[in-house]
Amino acid sequence: MGTVFSFDVRGGEPRAVQVALAAAIAGLHKVNEVFSTYRENSQISRLARGEISVADCDPEVAEVLDLCAEAERVSEGWFSHTYQGQIDPTGLVKGWAAERAARTVTAAGVSGVSVNGGGDVQLCGAPGPQRPWRVGVSDPLRPGGLAAVVSAAGADELAVATSGTAERGTHIVDPRTGRSAVTDLLAVTVVAPNLTWADAWATAAFAMGSRQALSWLESLPDVEALLITAGDEVRCTGGLARRLG
Repeated sequence: MGTVFSFDVRGGEPRAVQVALAAAIAGLHKVNEVFSTYRENSQISRLARGEISVADCDPEVAEVLDLCAEAERVSEGWFSHTYQGQIDPTGLVKGWAAERAARTVTAAGVSGVSVNGGGDVQLCGAPGPQRPWRVGVSDPLRPGGLAAVVSAAGADELAVATSGTAERGTHIVDPRTGRSAVTDLLAVTVVAPNLTWADAWATAAFAMGSRQALSWLESLPDVEALLITAGDEVRCTGGLARRLG
C-alpha cells in the first residue's frame, strides 16, 4: 500500500500474540496483492480492465466496494472510489485494512493494540490500567511539532486519520473535476471509532474545503475533527475538546 504499518501490542499470551500478529501481517500483504492499482495482475486492476467480475474476486473486494459506495453516499460524492473512470478504492482500503488487522490481534486476548498505517491509527483497548492510548497530530505548518494530542480515554475503540498535503504533497483528487483538490486546507484530522470511516471522511472533508467540511463533519454521528488551513487557522468540531489530552 506504499506505506509502513506498525503494531504496538500490550498484554496477551505471548504465543497467541505471535500467531495473531503473523495472521494480521499476512492479511495486510494479501490486501496489497488484491487491491494494489500498481500491480497489473491484482484483482482490482483486472476488475478495472473488465477482465473479471466482482463475483470472480475474493469476497473482500465486494465488501470494500460496498463500503466505498456507502462513503460516496454519505459524503454526497465528495468521496469517490473511481479515478479517471476506473475503479480505485485506495481512499478507503488502507484504513479498512489497518482496522481489520487491529481486530485480528485483539481477538487473541490482548489488553490493547495500536495499529499505525502511514500515520492513520486504529486503537483498541488500552496500553495499561488507567493509561489511555494517546495519538499526536502533526502540525503541517511546523515540522516536528504537534497541533494536538488525541486521547482514547473511555473508548474501547478509537481511530485517528489525517488527510493533507504536508507529508505526500498534492495527492487528493477533487471528484468533481478529476484533478488535484485545491482548497484552503492543509490538513484534516478525523477522530471516530473505526479507521475505515475516519480515513474516508478525512479524505472527503479535505476535498470539500474548510467551511463545507466542518458543517458536514459536525453532522456525522460519533465523529470529531480538527481542520488546519493554509492561513494557520484551526477549526474543530464542537465535541473535539473531549478527546484532547
